Amino acid sequence: MYYSPIIQKSIQYIESHLEADLSLEKVAKYANFSKYHFHRIFHKEVGVTASEYIRYRRIANAAKLLLYSNEKIIDIALYYRFETQESFTRSFKTYYHLPPGKYRKIIGKLTLQKEETSMKHEQKIKGWELSGSHPFNYEIGMDREVFHKGKASGYIKSVTAGSQDELGEFGTMMQQFKADKYIGKRLKFSGFLKSKSVDGFCGFWMRIDDKLEDVLQFDNMSNRPINGDSEWNHYAIVLDVPENSAIISFGVLLSGNGKVWIDELKFEEVDDNTPTTNIDFHVEVLDEPTNLSFEEELD
Repeated sequence: MYYSPIIQKSIQYIESHLEADLSLEKVAKYANFSKYHFHRIFHKEVGVTASEYIRYRRIANAAKLLLYSNEKIIDIALYYRFETQESFTRSFKTYYHLPPGKYRKIIGKLTLQKEETSMKHEQKIKGWELSGSHPFNYEIGMDREVFHKGKASGYIKSVTAGSQDELGEFGTMMQQFKADKYIGKRLKFSGFLKSKSVDGFCGFWMRIDDKLEDVLQFDNMSNRPINGDSEWNHYAIVLDVPENSAIISFGVLLSGNGKVWIDELKFEEVDDNTPTTNIDFHVEVLDEPTNLSFEEELD
């Protein structure tokens, strides 16, 4: 069974109820699964348990409030369902290695300095490049205010007015690496994505090329596009890496206007029980010409 839509529906529910009483039983019931079965499939799809996901998303949102608001630490702790400030501090230190008060003081200053620097200079992100049909209409960077986990996320956004989607324009934040280590294997690329005011579509993409740069496997989520405003959710692409593969390219695509954030990307080998998402562009070649007089109807 293909569980991704169910997990995405569950994460959407979690994200909109982080400040509420969220138990594993409630989320499993929303997904119409038993608690134990939901626990297994969530962990398999996302890489962490649902309970752990809820915990670190609450902590991540709390970290944002510590840096970008004047809310008291105890109020932040209670808002995100921690019983005491002490229990909040213990959980916060697990992820950020600092108590909340010191995090606000130390990281707050560093974040402000980095944001002031990035406003003066064009942002460059280690390992990433901007490409696409019209890359000059887009911008990539790091966002330290909007993130899924940790301290920052990557983003791509349109920077020119007009309806780029009508012209088929797109930008991508991307990377490439050698396929050698994954030859003959099935590879899953997954991560979290959030969108705002996307009037075309956006999504992850991955492509497997041979040495001649011919495409062997490809998926850009065009058959399951994301548009408009969407909260953080988990998406995945699964492709086979054939024997003659040379380069693996991947990234996030934005067609048209808007802004897209990505975070917590990862690659993992999966078995044949995980279905591939490859989009097959091969056209069937006929044995001989047909319908030359245009009198035959489609079936």
